[in-house]
Amino acid sequence: MSERIVSNAQIVTRDQVIRGDLVVRDASIAAIEPASRPSAAAGAIDFAGDYLLPGLIELHTDNLEHAATPRPAVRWPALSAVVTHDAQMAASGITTVYDAIAVGDIQRDGDRLARLDAMIEAVTDAQQSGLFRAEHRLHLRCELSHSRLKEMIAGLAEHPLIGLMSLMDHTPGQRQFVTMEQYKVYYQGKYQLSDVELATFVAERKRDQELYAQSNREAVIAAARARCVKLASHDDATPAHVAEAVAAGVAIAEFPTTVEAAQAARAAAIYVVGGAPNVVRGSSHSGNASARDLARAGLLDILSSDYVPVALLQAAFVLHDELGFALPAAIATVSANPAAAVGLDDRGILSPGLRADLVRVSKHNGLPFVRATWRGGERVA
Repeated sequence: MSERIVSNAQIVTRDQVIRGDLVVRDASIAAIEPASRPSAAAGAIDFAGDYLLPGLIELHTDNLEHAATPRPAVRWPALSAVVTHDAQMAASGITTVYDAIAVGDIQRDGDRLARLDAMIEAVTDAQQSGLFRAEHRLHLRCELSHSRLKEMIAGLAEHPLIGLMSLMDHTPGQRQFVTMEQYKVYYQGKYQLSDVELATFVAERKRDQELYAQSNREAVIAAARARCVKLASHDDATPAHVAEAVAAGVAIAEFPTTVEAAQAARAAAIYVVGGAPNVVRGSSHSGNASARDLARAGLLDILSSDYVPVALLQAAFVLHDELGFALPAAIATVSANPAAAVGLDDRGILSPGLRADLVRVSKHNGLPFVRATWRGGERVA
């Protein structure tokens, strides 16, 4: 039995901050002990007052897509991409990550579809081969208006790493882009479309929704229920959207675009996820509800790094330093709460008996920085 002691740390538990020592035996936390001075035990790691946090848990990150396509039209080798992505997760203090994989696309023959199988195979290979620093699971982002969605979901339904599925609908004029002006700015910038091309694109997307969205939605819900996989809704904008989510058995509301939708989700006991980059920047990049406003209103349960891995830790400290959250409550948005939302009962909290996923954090010029990360008691970054 191996034993390690982390000493002289500010240990952030679920409900308090304890100055003292944490003992790790093998892969689990054995004890947390208040102490006024560094441990004299041989091999003890003196944190010199740095924070000791539970390993962060990320439920929705697009970072893998960025690693796979670092520049437009550049497709990076899949295994190299997933291992690079994993290193960024661990360096950001993230020890459990749900890789968001788009199943279907608003472009019928988009690059996401071309790399789907390769990305899933690479994640599976790296996980099984012990190449990862963090633990990875798959989050299937299901684009409901895609013509082949049912076929693709059927092919993936039994994959052992699937831990979360989400219902997405990026049809113009609703949810993420309620106004067509916002939609035009975003998609013309993303795909370099002329006004005529955009009009054709919008008409095609609306037609696809009419043809496929409802039957695809039913298929995704059925697949999630059959596998007992947690289901998320994406970009809910109205109480009616939330009512649809409740009927589907949704447990997690990702990035509600209005305060009203977040309020409806909270009333329905659905976990509300906000974007960590939104918190750090102070606003949504697409003009929707500010995650800071949701936090101030008591409507924010979970943070997601989305497209910036380091934002997860930084946003949690913004909640504490700027928005008045107690530090344990702020850290819970990136650890205990996401663990509870997806049914992980062996991690997310610093408590004896749970897995020793740990993060050492210090602050410099007011910003938190990860100094070391451990998963299951083993240092990985």
